[in-house]
Amino acid sequence: MDALTAAQTAARLGVRTETLYAYVSRGLIARERGAHGSLFDPLEVERFARARRRVTSPSHGAARVAGADGSPLAVIDTDIALIEDGELWIRGVPIDELVAGEGEAPRFDAVVRWLFARTDLPPRDAPPLEGPGSAAASRVLAALPPGAGAFSRLLAAVAALAADDPERYDLRPETVARIATRLVAGLVDALPLLGSEKERIDGASTAADMSVAARLWPRLTALPATPARVRVLDATLVLLVDHDMAASTLAARAAASARAHPYAVVAAGFGALDSALHGAVSVAVHALLRQVQDGADPAAAVATATRLGGAGIPGFGQLLYPDGDPRARLLLQVMREAADPRADAALRLAEQVSAVVHARTGLHPTVDLALAVMALAWEMPADAGETVFAVARSAGWCAHAQDEYGRAPLRLRPIGHYVGPDAADLQRPGSNAR
Repeated sequence: MDALTAAQTAARLGVRTETLYAYVSRGLIARERGAHGSLFDPLEVERFARARRRVTSPSHGAARVAGADGSPLAVIDTDIALIEDGELWIRGVPIDELVAGEGEAPRFDAVVRWLFARTDLPPRDAPPLEGPGSAAASRVLAALPPGAGAFSRLLAAVAALAADDPERYDLRPETVARIATRLVAGLVDALPLLGSEKERIDGASTAADMSVAARLWPRLTALPATPARVRVLDATLVLLVDHDMAASTLAARAAASARAHPYAVVAAGFGALDSALHGAVSVAVHALLRQVQDGADPAAAVATATRLGGAGIPGFGQLLYPDGDPRARLLLQVMREAADPRADAALRLAEQVSAVVHARTGLHPTVDLALAVMALAWEMPADAGETVFAVARSAGWCAHAQDEYGRAPLRLRPIGHYVGPDAADLQRPGSNAR
């Protein structure tokens, strides 16, 4: 099993090496002596890190200690997502009630419209979202390098759709709602079709007749869509539409506070989302599951992923849900209900890894694990989870923008605390502080 050095372990725990060795001397964490110094078991380090978080971190919504748990800049009012008692609510509705049941029509399109309509519940008969059909955006996307990845295409699509929309600076609520629905659908349309589904999508079925999930499916995999598979993807989109004040959402709201138009708000969110610690976590989880699929010992694969990631075990331990991420639980359940042999095989791999992690650390799966399972099950690219995340969360960011436009402009402007050289030192002759 790959082990962590003392320096890597101290960095993971956010302490100095002296403090780490104090933990060792007190019997709080074990070490092994290697030829080049002390070595630490990555899973043991994660267990210890989790135990420290429980002691030092107050409940969600209160001020937290600086470090791995994060230090909130401010408490920002939001009427979109609520995380309470280990559950996620969207506009006062439990997230599980927004996910389509077996045999029901996809719900994501209705949920997006509902975010802006502010009715009690999403309508059951909402029409699918329609893209703008922008010829300018198509030309921009056609000019991208052949190897441009999905996320790069989404970034380019946002800029192109903005340039082709004369309403983009109209920040009235009803206009923001129209922009949001066109933008979400436009992002899906920006992705190339794959495999044999291309003929069916381009021919007999038109995009206007299909849900976002149904249109997105053939852009993620060449495997044929089935109602059960589309339901899984639709549930994923719903579960990722918003999640409190994540780093990307804070970036998006800050842009909206400065009265950036909705496309720029989404671009700001994309900038923070495109990170190995945020939107792309599922890429690392996918690599972990592939190792186990290829025959690696689950414990060894987890240790390797932990050592390479440097920020915990990818796909496990969502700080806001000590008892488990409800989004992961719901999405994995919908995958089981699909009764798809490919999904069942991927779920078994995830269960092996989860058992090892939970036995050693007590950590539960996050939604990133579920995203990786979906991608692995149906032969999607490793970054498919990030793509789905981006499409879904763009709707949530637009809802945050609509809310922020109704508040005082430029209110999300923190004050810097200067910690550089003293001004007097800068003026002293011969000073190196210049």
